[in-house]
Amino acid sequence: MGLVKRGNVWWMNLIFQGQRIRRSTGTANRALADSIMAKVKVQLIEGQYFDRLEEKTRTFDELMDRFEREHLVKLASQQICQVFVKRFRAFFGGRTLAEITPRLIVDYKSTRYAAGVQAASINRELSCLRKAFNLAKREWEWCRENPVSRVSLEKGANKRDRWLTEDEEAQLLSACPSWLRDLVVFALHTGMRLGEILSLTWSAVDLVRRTVTVFRSKNGERRTVPLNHTAMALLTEKAKVRHLKTCLAFPSQAGTRLDPNHLRQALRPAMAKAGIVDCHFHDLRHTFATRLVQSGIDLYKVQRLLGHKSPIMTQRYAHHYPESLRDGVEILDRRKRCDTKSTTVLRTSESVVLEVLEKMVGDTGIEPVASSV
Repeated sequence: MGLVKRGNVWWMNLIFQGQRIRRSTGTANRALADSIMAKVKVQLIEGQYFDRLEEKTRTFDELMDRFEREHLVKLASQQICQVFVKRFRAFFGGRTLAEITPRLIVDYKSTRYAAGVQAASINRELSCLRKAFNLAKREWEWCRENPVSRVSLEKGANKRDRWLTEDEEAQLLSACPSWLRDLVVFALHTGMRLGEILSLTWSAVDLVRRTVTVFRSKNGERRTVPLNHTAMALLTEKAKVRHLKTCLAFPSQAGTRLDPNHLRQALRPAMAKAGIVDCHFHDLRHTFATRLVQSGIDLYKVQRLLGHKSPIMTQRYAHHYPESLRDGVEILDRRKRCDTKSTTVLRTSESVVLEVLEKMVGDTGIEPVASSV
């Protein structure tokens, strides 16, 4: 605790009444930083520090403006978070940060539930809002508390378990235009998320090692995805006619990044033409995972391929391979057979010994002394 240097600037790191305070001194001069920290400590003791916070004057719209400008640009899920921010502005806009209370956030949850939104989606929205208020509290000092931290997340597992059969896959591919067909095939054979595919650049493709690298996945970690023959052939053909104005592997005709919303809109008529109902692009990822598990690939490998940070996320596919559980109960039969075999061998050994003894008696006329043991 005390002063910590980040880059060329000294930061204060204090704990007061159980609350951690991180604040930049704005200077590279250690003596000046010590003076600033001493002043802050006096304000804390006198109760003046938190009175100077800006939650009564800063508005929610200002919070979202800065959040988008400084934080969202760093996220792999930037576009979906921008959708969340748009919803937040519509509901919380026009208020100061002091007016954003846990009760108001609960009202937001109720509104989303009334709109038919699933618990998992509501939790993702709350997670985004919590991050914005954490920045406002810890780094920008715009508010004293994070109101989202006092709101519980919704319980409810993601029960969606939709994947394509081989017949549905064939029908869908025949109904898709060529540009969309490439994306569908690549998703089915790599399990990559839509955002990861649309952001894939040729610098992340290694046609020699037959891999692609996802530098910014949903969980923030980097992963390498191996390419099978189908995915490899697709990228090899695309490399021959790659767009000169962009480094993207799956660009639009103009050479720009495809809009995921436009892609989903193009997928709907293809699904309808193929006679496929209740299926989204993300279900192609579920199809990839389901087929791996059904083929006997263990869940650890599936977890690594999907880029799941926790094995709990991958457990949802376990029921697709009940044969893996069968091994657990069949070991009882194998054990029983081993016990039976051991008993048979023992009895056979006893019979051989008796035959040898009987032969000895017949040859020598001397009866063996019975053991008292």
